[in-house]
Amino acid sequence: MPIQWFPGHMNSARRKAADTLANIDVVIEVLDARLPEASSNPMIRDLREFRQRPCLRVLNKADLADPEATAQWLAYYDAQPGVKAVALSCKVPGEANKVPGLCQNLAPHRNDGTKPLRMMVMGIPNVGKSTLVNALMNRRVAKVGDEPAVTKSQQTLELGNGRTLVDTPGMMWPRIDYDSDGYMLAASHAIGTNAVIESEVAAFLAELLRQRYPAELAARYKFASLDGMDGPAIVEAVGRKRGCLVKGGGLDLDKAALVLLTDYRSGAIGRISLETPETRAAMRAAHAEAAAARAAAAAAAAEERGDAAS
Repeated sequence: MPIQWFPGHMNSARRKAADTLANIDVVIEVLDARLPEASSNPMIRDLREFRQRPCLRVLNKADLADPEATAQWLAYYDAQPGVKAVALSCKVPGEANKVPGLCQNLAPHRNDGTKPLRMMVMGIPNVGKSTLVNALMNRRVAKVGDEPAVTKSQQTLELGNGRTLVDTPGMMWPRIDYDSDGYMLAASHAIGTNAVIESEVAAFLAELLRQRYPAELAARYKFASLDGMDGPAIVEAVGRKRGCLVKGGGLDLDKAALVLLTDYRSGAIGRISLETPETRAAMRAAHAEAAAARAAAAAAAAEERGDAAS
């Protein structure tokens, strides 16, 4: 089932961000290092490109992501004009301190000490924007929670040394084009649980882990082998291993799904990246090929109906 999630307050947040961006020098877009492109909001790209603003892409939660995949993403983003990327974990003391300097490099016209460097933190829900803001301010100024859409309003903060920071609410976009993106976002807890079926999300995640991180998956749950198992079967096996049972001995699939999702989100399975630039390109190519095939089939059906009518 395709996953979509766009609460009403996010539309007003977008309008407010568009207005504020006129007075901003650098956009700091916070991404989830485990799924950088899937967690990049195309509305943010459109807004900053319209204003021709440079962007620092912060690949947060890098301590949970596959280091090799993260290195590939850094090279991918650094090759884009007006973009610089950095990987860090905002929860590690001191790591966020490199962010203002990197922003300064993207806005050299604000480097003479006479005009403030104005930065704006943007991103989808639950990628760590508030954690970054608190780390930069060295105190708790933004509410943090392990759930999507905690921040609901915009605030402007003074960093000192002629630097200002605008914190914005997490924003999704109205339509997620790729089903796999929706599942990756849900697996990483960027989408409200009311919009997903967790057993389906867990099955998607299990299949991806089976394909790309089989050793880590088998080690975490002490599977002798993954042979003959697909995503749903793995979720069921995790449930049996963890004793996720209902009265009478049946399997509690929802609890089993939550075990797998929680282990992924916490890093208990290992350092996992759900996509790389290569897998992203392959997914988009497959999506385009499937769309072209559907269009060709529809055109052929229309032509056949026309011939029949004549």
